[in-house]
Amino acid sequence: MHRLEEALGPWVIRHRWLIIVATLLWVAAAASGARSLSFTTSYRVFFSADNPQLVAFEKLERTYTKNDNVLFVVRSREGDVFDAETLTAIDELTREAWQLPYSLRVDSITNFQHTWAEEDDLVVEDLVSDPTSLDAASLERIRRIALSEPLLVKRLVSEDGRTAGVNVTIQLPGADAVHETPEVVGAARRLAERIRQAHPGVEIRLTGIVPLNNAFTEASQSDIQTLLPLALGVMLLLLAALLRSVTATLATLLVILFSIVTAMGMGGHIGYPITPPTASAPTMILTMAIASSVHILVTFLHRMGLGEERATALAESLRVNLQPVFLASATTALGFLSMNFSEVPPFRHLGNLVAIGVIASFVLSVTFLPALLSLLPVKGRRREREHDPLMVRFADGVIRNQRPLLWGFLATVLLLTSFIPRNELNDVFIHYFDETLAFRQDVDFTERHLTGLYNIEYSVESGRPGGIADPEFLRQLDAFAEWYRRQPETIHVNVITDIFKRLNRNLHGDDPAWHRLPAERNLAAQYLLLYEMSLPYGLDLNNQINVDKSATRMVVTLRTISTNDFLALERRAATWLENHAPALARAEASGPNMMFAHIGKRNILAMLEGTTLALVGISMLLILAFRSLRIGLLSLVPNLVPAAMGFGIWGLMVGEVGLALSVVTGMTLGIVVDDTVHFLSKYLRARRELGMGAEEAVRYAFDTVGRALAITSLVLAAGFLILATSHFHLNAGMGLLTAMVILLALAADFLFLPALLLALDRRRAAQPLENRT
Repeated sequence: MHRLEEALGPWVIRHRWLIIVATLLWVAAAASGARSLSFTTSYRVFFSADNPQLVAFEKLERTYTKNDNVLFVVRSREGDVFDAETLTAIDELTREAWQLPYSLRVDSITNFQHTWAEEDDLVVEDLVSDPTSLDAASLERIRRIALSEPLLVKRLVSEDGRTAGVNVTIQLPGADAVHETPEVVGAARRLAERIRQAHPGVEIRLTGIVPLNNAFTEASQSDIQTLLPLALGVMLLLLAALLRSVTATLATLLVILFSIVTAMGMGGHIGYPITPPTASAPTMILTMAIASSVHILVTFLHRMGLGEERATALAESLRVNLQPVFLASATTALGFLSMNFSEVPPFRHLGNLVAIGVIASFVLSVTFLPALLSLLPVKGRRREREHDPLMVRFADGVIRNQRPLLWGFLATVLLLTSFIPRNELNDVFIHYFDETLAFRQDVDFTERHLTGLYNIEYSVESGRPGGIADPEFLRQLDAFAEWYRRQPETIHVNVITDIFKRLNRNLHGDDPAWHRLPAERNLAAQYLLLYEMSLPYGLDLNNQINVDKSATRMVVTLRTISTNDFLALERRAATWLENHAPALARAEASGPNMMFAHIGKRNILAMLEGTTLALVGISMLLILAFRSLRIGLLSLVPNLVPAAMGFGIWGLMVGEVGLALSVVTGMTLGIVVDDTVHFLSKYLRARRELGMGAEEAVRYAFDTVGRALAITSLVLAAGFLILATSHFHLNAGMGLLTAMVILLALAADFLFLPALLLALDRRRAAQPLENRT
């Protein structure tokens, strides 16, 4: 390494034109992969193909129809929905919704298949046929029927009758996922606007699984379009102010852009989709690229200010910074690569993209950047003194107060880490989108006035063909549905037993006393056959009953609840089935919400393994680089402390760790090593090469690298704080906690690490380390 440090600077100067041309060709080749980048349009990208909850859900969808939907929520501005104008709006929306791309089925109160008896015949017809011709008595009759029908109330009409829903089941072909979802949502938005214009007395909101998928895409695009330019502008202004060199800032800008283009282009070559997490990759790469360049630039400008020739200053900057910049980049890349242990594919993609960007920024910083600086006009600010007076004064303060700093910082660490247990593994996946987004506003509106977006789905099997007509099976299924209705989290239960009860009442002269399950299997089977034969095309029971009628689908709609509450409800349901309906015990809960509920815990367990391996790898790398087991192990203390303190503060302030925060420790592990590596490398250079004692070595480290560490840490924190402004809370929480850890790492390396080195090296201060045995 020593030979490379000495030779790199002169080599770069000699081959600067070759390096610049090769860099441009390399970046162009990588950038060609950007053509393959595309935004994903499905929440399913958060789950691996072998995720057990995804496997269960896909099995349920193969058995019945898919449940992807667009839900139009219609609310009357005055009165309830059972007036001629609002029912006309709902009827028009219902009819036109059949024309939405890939629509498979449309359900609303107007086309609800109302059944009633006429002598011995069963009549099945739309609840509302021509709303414009209805008189007051007819409107009241429709209102009474709708608000007494369990299949409608809290699903397609609210209890107070002021809000209704038009639910469109969508069957996406999957041939062009990038365009299919936006196509459906765009058509749905245009339809909603047409109905609003035609009927100003109604308010229409849009929600459902398809708009949810589209919201993920729009969140990704929003972050790329707003956060990246903002982060770039803020950090370039910071750099220009701190470096006070326009040329150096512009050269750094090229390193940043080339690093981002290389990483994202390689992502396109590999085949990574753009998701909300990976949309934050350019912002992260931007901050990492600045960190790599700043150390080269600060030393270079410092030596230019002392009057050195440009080539000499560049060569010296590369000599003293090559090892620490390499170690910082390698450990940062290792930290991000540990995200490959994540159970969430977008986090794996994010880790790999940033690792590629970090490696690219290192190569560019030690080749392209000095080659470019050797050609551009650069002036270092003339310095009267060789030393940095601010950093030297700071070092003196640390040395004078080393003992209080050491014990005070340890006490602070112990205090903050004591709050870590306050953190609860919990998430509310719909809250990934903040309240400024239209989708989140519509979801909240829908839950307040009509129904929820959270579902638990069951495929309940009878065990034999035609078994869903068995009276005992129906009894246990109905009891299970009634149990769910009594749970505080439940809004609605959609179950086939409600249809059997209604048919039994209809075929007994609509006598309310017969609103119960049929007592005989043959009778139940006949009811079902008669009803199915009377249903119009597109409104059959294929979404509720499988082909051989051996199983039925039950969908429970829930309020917006946390993952812990969701999993607790799932466990209560499983216990109830085991104790009260053993014949149904094989029924397995599934659905998108179930998948999100389980992924957080699975991800934390996986990331613990990844972070541990990354820690071992980083430790081995530092021990070899510093050629000291003691120093290598010592470096782990200030590297682990910031994350522990950060999670302690998070436990005190928030107390909830969700999906995104489960990767922060692994991700920041490599980043925080940056400060430690640079400080220790300068400290060891002073001890080994210059023969300084511990106190002088601490002053030397602060003098030579302190300002650069402060600049890079502030720039890194600024970048992640900008990410914390994302409207997508997975990115916002990750950005905020990461910025917090970076600032805590700077505090640890400026206050705790020097005091620790002085305490451990006090008796070894008389001679250089390399001469000790």
